[in-house]
Amino acid sequence: MTEKSDGEGRTGLLNGFAAYGMWGLVPLFWPLLKPAGAAEILAHRMVWSLGFVVVALLVVRRWAWAGELLRQPRRLALIVVAAAVITVNWGVYIWAVNSGHVVEASLGYFINPLVTIAMGVLILKERLRPVQWAAVSTGAASVLVLTVGYGRPPWISLCLAFSFATYGLVKKKVNLGGVESLAAETAVQFLPALAYLLWLGAHGEATFTSEGPGHAVLLASTGLVTAVPLVCFGAAAIRVPLSTLGLLQYLAPVFQFLLGVVYFHESMPAERWAGFALVWLALSLLTWDGLRSARRAAQVRARLGAAGTPPAPGPRVSSPSSPDCSPDSAPAVEA
Repeated sequence: MTEKSDGEGRTGLLNGFAAYGMWGLVPLFWPLLKPAGAAEILAHRMVWSLGFVVVALLVVRRWAWAGELLRQPRRLALIVVAAAVITVNWGVYIWAVNSGHVVEASLGYFINPLVTIAMGVLILKERLRPVQWAAVSTGAASVLVLTVGYGRPPWISLCLAFSFATYGLVKKKVNLGGVESLAAETAVQFLPALAYLLWLGAHGEATFTSEGPGHAVLLASTGLVTAVPLVCFGAAAIRVPLSTLGLLQYLAPVFQFLLGVVYFHESMPAERWAGFALVWLALSLLTWDGLRSARRAAQVRARLGAAGTPPAPGPRVSSPSSPDCSPDSAPAVEA
């Protein structure tokens, strides 16, 4: 490996750690925005995110995609669907964190790869390997255990996991870069969000102007909190293998889980630990199987390359390190 490629790899890893680290630590940020409610925070995030990504696109002068998108009604419709789904995801996550459900929110991103794989089977008719079936079954069992532990289904986790997985599926069909996709989605969100903020102001319920300049700056910085990790993720995605991104993606929910338990002191009775243990077992199986599959595929490509024979396309099989399971399927828009 050349010195240049070594440097690219290090840069990619640093950006990957930065992106997933920021997404993992974002539960520390949303409580700072109180007394604003989740809906007001969400609306500000939509409005300011568009402003920041437009500035970013102006700097890099990437606008050709916008004209192409406007001439393709089907892709535009998918962008509207993506914007609606990620609105649900963002809103539920902000509400969950500010209502003391950080651990349950982190569970949503732990089980997201399992939900993505299940959707791949049900919607895309993908075939699973035996270990993947075992992982998905273990994940389903964990939901049952957690339902007993919480005394109700973990609806926050399920809503986050299914909305994020649906978002990833839609983004796969749209096939836009991360920053471009966020610009298109927030353009759809912008007018309803702005209208809601103006309505709050007209009724004297907006906190943007009533809680001081510091609070206003924090609300405006929701755009940075959304855009900066995405830029770092984009820099990582083009420099490190997908298998590496597949492993890095678990950093965010791990950080969120630790914050929920250690910093926010959320309750973790034995049955919840048991449920989380099953989730982590499922993810371990999924990760081991994905790495093994990637290693075998690399060996096959190396043998075929040495023989001068192009590899034949095989059946599509879901993998935790596939783009479906990484937050560029959604700007980790976790959070």
